[in-house]
Amino acid sequence: MAAVLAEVGARPEQVNDDAIRLEVPKQIRILELASEELQDGLLGFHLARDFDFREIGLVYYVIASSERLADALLNGKRYCTIMNEGVRLNVKLDDRAAAIELDYVDVDRQSDRHQIEFWLVTLVRICRQVTDTRLAPRHLRIRHRRDETPAEMRSFFGCDVEFGAASDEIIFPAPVASLPIVGSDNYLNDLLLRYAEEALADRPQVRAPLRSAVERVLPQLLPHAKASASNVAQKLALSRRTLSRKLHDEGVAFAEILDETRAALAKRYLAERDLPVSEIAWLLGYGEVSSFTHAFKRWTGMTPRQFRLSSNERSDVA
Repeated sequence: MAAVLAEVGARPEQVNDDAIRLEVPKQIRILELASEELQDGLLGFHLARDFDFREIGLVYYVIASSERLADALLNGKRYCTIMNEGVRLNVKLDDRAAAIELDYVDVDRQSDRHQIEFWLVTLVRICRQVTDTRLAPRHLRIRHRRDETPAEMRSFFGCDVEFGAASDEIIFPAPVASLPIVGSDNYLNDLLLRYAEEALADRPQVRAPLRSAVERVLPQLLPHAKASASNVAQKLALSRRTLSRKLHDEGVAFAEILDETRAALAKRYLAERDLPVSEIAWLLGYGEVSSFTHAFKRWTGMTPRQFRLSSNERSDVA
């Protein structure tokens, strides 16, 4: 573990002391390295399946003392930044579904697999525990790709998982929102909400950067060779000039985001043995495999096939 922490520039006390916050990119990288070290391709899933919710602290108790699941989810949405500044919850409740969507803030989503799976499992477990039911999502979407849904993951969620989706989202049937919370306590909840509001007020206000929105849109447009600044701006209901200006204010250019997103997606796609290089080139918006190969050598110093071979050798050893 010490070697893993050293590789990401973290210290043991940052992991063991709850009062010290570890940056989200370091959390993601630690899980990735630990997964390789432990030879566990489902590390995030396994960690989330077993831990004690009391470790979450105040936010969990606010959720667990709410009146209905809808209230619990909305409280989770409001106060989740108290425990993790890099993730936002978006809760959508209507007569069709009760949905929980996760979004990373100022963090490269393409770099992550284990932490987002940890979050999804944790959220489903909390919903089940506080309602004392065996809730099964109607649908579950995850942005990163896997060759297939692992059997133990399908068994846990009670549904198939859509990998390579446009969002990270848990979708329950609409009536689920009305389920009562078994530990509901209005007096305790009012008290905890006051504490939560105080804790929230002490947190710096972080606005989700436009970069994150651009990174969400690009994978949808890349396969059709339509990942231009104009098309992205249209998707985000902005003018191209406004998109460029706002990204400039964040210290980044559209071309830089496009290049980094392509590089991250390319590595993720190449880790999947069943995707031909020609199809990966198309998924990334390249008309010719040679153009993709040239770009990939610029990113990594290797051709796509060399990278895939080295990745598969590491996987076979594991």
